[in-house]
Amino acid sequence: MKAFLILEDGTVFEGMSIGSQKEVISEIVFNTSMTGYLEVLTDPSYAGQAVCMTYPLIGNYGICYSDMESNKSYVDGFIVHEISNFPSNFRSEDSLSNFLIKNEITGISGIDTRALTIILRNKGTMNGMITTNSNYDLDKILPKIKEFKAVDVVNKVTTKEKYTLDGNSYHVALFDFGAKKNIARSLNERGLKVTVYPAFTKAEEIINDNVDGIMLSNGPGDPKDNKDIIKEIKKLYNTNIPIFAICLGHQLMALANGFNTKKLKYGHRGGNHPVKDLINNKVYITSQNHGYYVEEASLDKNIAIEAFINVNDKTNEGLKYVGKNIFTVQFHPEASPGPKDSDYLFDMFIDMIKGVK
Repeated sequence: MKAFLILEDGTVFEGMSIGSQKEVISEIVFNTSMTGYLEVLTDPSYAGQAVCMTYPLIGNYGICYSDMESNKSYVDGFIVHEISNFPSNFRSEDSLSNFLIKNEITGISGIDTRALTIILRNKGTMNGMITTNSNYDLDKILPKIKEFKAVDVVNKVTTKEKYTLDGNSYHVALFDFGAKKNIARSLNERGLKVTVYPAFTKAEEIINDNVDGIMLSNGPGDPKDNKDIIKEIKKLYNTNIPIFAICLGHQLMALANGFNTKKLKYGHRGGNHPVKDLINNKVYITSQNHGYYVEEASLDKNIAIEAFINVNDKTNEGLKYVGKNIFTVQFHPEASPGPKDSDYLFDMFIDMIKGVK
């Protein structure tokens, strides 16, 4: 069946329907990763977005369910040039096509994804519609497309109740704003007991549980939409509990301290983003998925200093908080693009906890 991707500027791509045939309006973003499509599809940070994969063939190694970063997919749509229906991989349990159908993800294949990417790079991220209705009326649907905004996405993806992964070392709270499974796993593999808290948890509950450290997770949407969560993070900042934050958590901690976040023109999404550690003067290849960043000019150097920058566009990629056991990063150290370049950050977090204890 034919499908159409209609951008808010009126550009129309015609292709074939894959996955669900329900009509969706979403923010259209692109990811430059050559592999890891299942991790992309199951990263909760993509809630409210339809993802275009720039690599031309997607699905060739199938689906291995143990690689999922959450229990389900939260993406609104999936856009590929060519989808492989005959995966070749000894670990494969399913095809990508079947996964999209099972998870009711609307998709489109057979379009020029690199042309789409060029449009998004030149004009910036924009909204779009994926539809199988060939009788669409641009005059009627373009205003609807332009009006779309993802709302309440953190509450949509967070765990609904607290749970714990047992460990034989320190006790760490993972504040879940859309946490990828590998964050908890990376902590737990190091012997830490990890308790995962829903995004609507009050700071007092975490503090009263006498945790040794706090992890603020990644998550979807505009960080400024999370006003109540920001207030709770400020309370956590005011304690002496060591804190490590990733992606959205990094942005929320910055907002809690009066800094500003801004939207990137087309975001950083992929597994090949070079980031420089300004403390050890090394460059790491990182996995990233974010549309917002902390504005360097808004920083109060008495509160936090830049610890990492993006080598490509010089945007902020991490902060070290002055006089506090707190550091935050914009990228994903739990992912493996380097493949283990930034694993050391989890060990730094543990060392920070040891220093306090």
